[in-house]
Amino acid sequence: MPPWPELSPTLLRPLPTRAADHLADEHPVTMRPMTDAIPEHLTTVTPRLVVADGEAAIAFYREAFGAEPVGEPFAIGGQLIHAVLKVGTGAMLLTEDGADEEAPARSPQAVGGLVTAIMATYWDDPDAVWERALAAGAEVLYPLEDQFYGERSGRLRDPFGHQWMISRVSERLSTEEMHRRAAELFGGAG
Repeated sequence: MPPWPELSPTLLRPLPTRAADHLADEHPVTMRPMTDAIPEHLTTVTPRLVVADGEAAIAFYREAFGAEPVGEPFAIGGQLIHAVLKVGTGAMLLTEDGADEEAPARSPQAVGGLVTAIMATYWDDPDAVWERALAAGAEVLYPLEDQFYGERSGRLRDPFGHQWMISRVSERLSTEEMHRRAAELFGGAG
């Protein structure tokens, strides 16, 4: 089994209680116990990235995006089945190629670089994240620059073939202003 990274001590603190827990205490007759159908560290939609090398992917995401493992990664026979990484205010899941032969999912590397989803991320300092990702081994697809739609944004490919938009909202624009700028930049009516 790969030597998975150590957990951050901050991940070991108790999870916050949910607001509904307090309501149940105040109204025990009318409130049923709350179930945790969605883990507190995840959201309704949480991407699961398929990678060729789980250990290397965890190391890259830690270095490039400050990702922190949540719990212990689960592997069978040295193959990563499930890992949770917290990245900023979000989370992502990882699994390795071939982990589920009955419902196969493949990494971009296993299918000639094809991706069907682009990870859109927002940061307070996209330039710093961009530089960390490049230093960790990411490749530039579109340079990080100020965009006509009011964001500072660029796109990278990580060493495992996944694409990442690194962005920050720099201006709040109306739809009309975005159309005007697009028409000015690309020509024609917006």
